Amino acid sequence: MSFPWAEHYAPKHPLMRYLDEKLPLPRLVYNAVGAGYPVPRNLNYFWNFGVLAGAALAIQIITGVILAMHYAANGTVAFDSVEHIMRDVNSGWLIRYAHANGASMFFIVVYTHIFRGLYYGSYKAPREMVWLLGVVIFLLMMATAFMGYVLPWGQMSFWGAQVITGFFSAIPVVGDPIRMWLLGGFAPDNDALNRFFSLHYLLPFVIAAVIVLHIWALHIPGSNNPTGVDVKGPQDTVPFHPYYTAKDGMGLGVFLIVFSLLLFFAPNALGHPDNYIPANPLSTPAHIVPEWYFLPFYAILKSFTGNFLGIAAKLWGVMAMFGSILLLFFLPWIDRSPIRSASYRPMYKWFFWVLVADVLFLGYLGQAEVTPTVVLLSQLCAGYYFSHFLIIIPLISKFEKPLPLPNSITEAVLGHPAPAAA
Repeated sequence: MSFPWAEHYAPKHPLMRYLDEKLPLPRLVYNAVGAGYPVPRNLNYFWNFGVLAGAALAIQIITGVILAMHYAANGTVAFDSVEHIMRDVNSGWLIRYAHANGASMFFIVVYTHIFRGLYYGSYKAPREMVWLLGVVIFLLMMATAFMGYVLPWGQMSFWGAQVITGFFSAIPVVGDPIRMWLLGGFAPDNDALNRFFSLHYLLPFVIAAVIVLHIWALHIPGSNNPTGVDVKGPQDTVPFHPYYTAKDGMGLGVFLIVFSLLLFFAPNALGHPDNYIPANPLSTPAHIVPEWYFLPFYAILKSFTGNFLGIAAKLWGVMAMFGSILLLFFLPWIDRSPIRSASYRPMYKWFFWVLVADVLFLGYLGQAEVTPTVVLLSQLCAGYYFSHFLIIIPLISKFEKPLPLPNSITEAVLGHPAPAAA
């Protein structure tokens, strides 16, 4: 979006003028996160989570590069190399725990970012491309995290790779070749470790590239806001710097405090103790579970226990697991309501919080031992998840009576319209 009232970059120092002419990086930064980028004046702290996601990715890349200097992607020594990092490398324990817990913090931030987008309608026109690129980032994160979970080569790493890649074999005709291509053989071994290590190292840089596209796509229509009302003039905006750089700095400080508490006082709270046992192909753990951020999708996968329409339960589970994420790609066209923010959609708001509770309960069911009761609850919760997007949202779009919208962002902030600036 072009903001005619935005402050334009005009360097005064001769060196900066020369640099702006030959390589306009200062202008790019100024227009992206400086006074040259006006943003709605009513953004709340939920808009901090985009910057926090970038900070979490930076932590992962820095710690990951350092860990790669000491890690050995070989089945005979991979587990020992991780122990070497923990015990012998200077501050290796800190780097390893920061990387492991940084992944959890990254997913916490991104899940909050996604649900904020769902609540405030950030997926609606004209920001569909911003949303679609965000879903691509989410898929890349999941692939990167899965491959990273395999690298310590503990019991959960080995058997997680065995189980998750085994789901591809449910796909007719091409399933087994895909699984063998991923593993480099019939079972997780040296070839699988080399593949996963290479891709785990590469994909964060791909994520960073897609984030650049994500931010670029965001700057074309401009940021959404809690009211969902479009910007109508300079009275509705403030420069990104210093107003939101200060606000993001506050959010980043809180993020780092929470991250430090987790890192120094409970570094193994979100991990699994079986992963401190070396991988043993002859000893299957009693209860195989993925990392916590995969648990809702794992519960959807496990909810299919019987064949249906001639299709095996395993294939139904795989299709449902991937379908639960791919649904998000179509959300901008599923929700036809012209109102963006749930603050003015009373029915949608109620069902949104039901969805949040449903996903949290799916996460609990994903780590629970499989019993008839757990399977039944997983089926009910998975059914609601798909019903929310495929049935409830389209019906709400037709029959909901929204609350009156404010005439402008300024009116929503001040309670009365402000005179338009010249």
